[in-house]
Amino acid sequence: MKATKWKIPIAMMLIMLSVFLCACAALPAVAYKVGSSGEQVGQIQRLLKDWGYYTGRVDGHYGEQTKKAVVWFQKKHGIAVDGIVGKQTAAKLGITLEGDGGRGDKGDVYLLARLVYGEARGESYKGKVAVAAVVLNRVESSKFPNSIPKVVYQQGAFSVVADGQINLSPDQSALSAARDAMNGWDPSGGAMFYYNPNKTSNAWMHSRPVIVVIGSHRFCK
Repeated sequence: MKATKWKIPIAMMLIMLSVFLCACAALPAVAYKVGSSGEQVGQIQRLLKDWGYYTGRVDGHYGEQTKKAVVWFQKKHGIAVDGIVGKQTAAKLGITLEGDGGRGDKGDVYLLARLVYGEARGESYKGKVAVAAVVLNRVESSKFPNSIPKVVYQQGAFSVVADGQINLSPDQSALSAARDAMNGWDPSGGAMFYYNPNKTSNAWMHSRPVIVVIGSHRFCK
């Protein structure tokens, strides 16, 4: 009798645990939409406001005005237009959704920010955005790899990859510069290359037509 008395509760507990695990696995991906609220909604609003998509108050409440801004942002970036900030839209915004199970350092924005920090942390903010823009210009060119990671890690492309500075944690300025570049700001004027004339003696690089000089860097075709 004692054995039977304990077998039933244990069996029930196993069933309940199985149901719970299945339910957790079936949970939808984290997303923000009309009716959502909280700190991350405020972050989304701030980013959209900084880039000119949102004109309302940054209040942490996802209303119709925030939805319209998200829709505009999605159209601008070729994302499926649904007015919801899910994983894809969040990636374009340069954020990682809370509860998504990931970290920001796994995204393209963070990698780009790491490159900016390694290559241009002593430069002006405009200079940092320009460095990020060069990476994106290469991604769009048929002469270079077609993704940010492939461009960044292309053999011999960036000295910070070779010397390990790519692994440094970027500061907020580098992160913001990466996001601004990904949202269309290109102070480099479409440059594919840049160099510091005081740090490189590469004759080929020095021969490139210079588009603009920003700080210590010459940006060229």
